Amino acid sequence: MVPSDIVPFQVTVEKSVHKGKDALALKIKGEPEGDKTVAILKNINFHNGTIEATVSGQPLANAGEKAREFVGIAFRAASDASKMEVFYVRPTNGRANDQLRRNYSSQYISIPGYPWEKLRKETPGEYEAYVDLVPAEWTGIKIVVKDETARLYVNDASQPTLIVNHLKQGKDMRESIGLWIGPGILGHFTDIKVTKED
Repeated sequence: MVPSDIVPFQVTVEKSVHKGKDALALKIKGEPEGDKTVAILKNINFHNGTIEATVSGQPLANAGEKAREFVGIAFRAASDASKMEVFYVRPTNGRANDQLRRNYSSQYISIPGYPWEKLRKETPGEYEAYVDLVPAEWTGIKIVVKDETARLYVNDASQPTLIVNHLKQGKDMRESIGLWIGPGILGHFTDIKVTKED
């Protein structure tokens, strides 16, 4: 995959080599508006199936202390980034000494209308979970989507880290895949594979 295969929204995309792998490197461009910080893959029409990727996140040199390296995959993502479902990980939380931070290592959000702050406040613990992560290292992600349900698997685990039984945008969206990052980080993406079921 090369930068010309994707459409960036509020991010820059460059070819890179990270930890011995050819990858795409993403950074947020300027001051972003909301969570639409994503690079949408062209010519993918995804509804149900499996998405696999290897991701890595690390704080930028000028990132604040609260940077958590949000890095993940958007699915059923509209070509204009107006709607999407997202699973992401926070690598700096994975081995934190604060147990509450550890509990926030993986996350589901839905755009528009369901940022992590809203989901945590209204349904604490339902859309985030602990998973062992190491900052700046490669992390394997697999997302299995079927109608209203999506499951996030991390690093070849046989059981999902996070299960969402009611995707907020509903079961009928048929859109693309996106590479998603949060503020203050450098994200790397490689080994992206999409297997469609319908």
